[in-house]
Amino acid sequence: MKRTSMAAAVAMMFAAFNSAQAQSNVQLYGLLDVGVDVTSDAKPGGGSIAHVSSGGMNTSRWGIKGSEDLGGGLKAVYQLESGILMDTGAQDGNLFKRQANVGLEGKYGRLVLGRSFTSVYDTVIRFDPMGFAPYYSWATGGSATLPSKYGMTTGFDNLIKYSGETGDWKYGFSYGLGEQAGAGASSADSAKYAGAVSYQSESLGAMFTAERINGNVVVATGNRDETTAYHLGGYYATGPFKFWLGGRAFKTVAGKANTADVKGNTLWAGVAYKLQPNVTLTGAVYHIDQRNLAAGKDADPTLYVVRYRYAASKRTDLYATFGYTKGKNDQLVGLSRDDAGFGDSQKGLMVGMQHRF
Repeated sequence: MKRTSMAAAVAMMFAAFNSAQAQSNVQLYGLLDVGVDVTSDAKPGGGSIAHVSSGGMNTSRWGIKGSEDLGGGLKAVYQLESGILMDTGAQDGNLFKRQANVGLEGKYGRLVLGRSFTSVYDTVIRFDPMGFAPYYSWATGGSATLPSKYGMTTGFDNLIKYSGETGDWKYGFSYGLGEQAGAGASSADSAKYAGAVSYQSESLGAMFTAERINGNVVVATGNRDETTAYHLGGYYATGPFKFWLGGRAFKTVAGKANTADVKGNTLWAGVAYKLQPNVTLTGAVYHIDQRNLAAGKDADPTLYVVRYRYAASKRTDLYATFGYTKGKNDQLVGLSRDDAGFGDSQKGLMVGMQHRF
């Protein structure tokens, strides 16, 4: 009798546990990416600098995400994600600058509120041959050495974001509320908008995105800064090869009087070849065509990148990346989206390791 009662109790406990697991889940995850890089023309007067740097192929991060089954095909979802600087162990910006959101997901898509990457960012990185690699890619934004990065906004605060998909079609829209409370402020002040639609199958992809970032109204002119960025791109995969082609048109219309608009177009192309199932060689070219600058002030830089990637396991990669950029008109150029260069060309080599959990 006692054995029967105990067996029943154990069975009931496991049934309750399995039921709870089926209704909700939580996942701790992360990506740790660090390496050694050597960069030329990295200080005034020239000269190389060697660093232990965080994020060679991808930005290091950790996070918590999960969901709870609400019934009827609807579930609550949430995500908190923080950036890590692996070279120092420091936090990369605000604690949950990357993701801090909660929402609902069902058969009609996913709707979240809080802080998140934009619909444009979610789409464009899938059409970047280097995959938003800090070492080196200009698909989301160009060199920090230039007067503008001519790039997109990766994430919005105060965000309402919808994401959906139908078969291989994906679409989404992100709205960042401006939340300006000053006298005469409107809902359009500091508001941010991003929309994207793409087709992404295993062998073929195409995308179009649009983004607009508003400033606040300038009292003297009654106008505000308005920045727009539009992307077109595609990819094609066949056998061991995958090819990419993409571009961005960037423009900031100045709200202040007698202030020149900022314009620039970024183009990129790339190819990846699987030498073996766990070895991939990727090459890419990025070019920024600067517009609306005084004669002789446009660098129009081009970035050339090649990367060797060895998958030691499903979670661990070893890689080596070489980048070279060159501009014109003796203007300063640099490889990095974050660190300035000090020459009209720059070379960089990074060897690193990435682990995902």
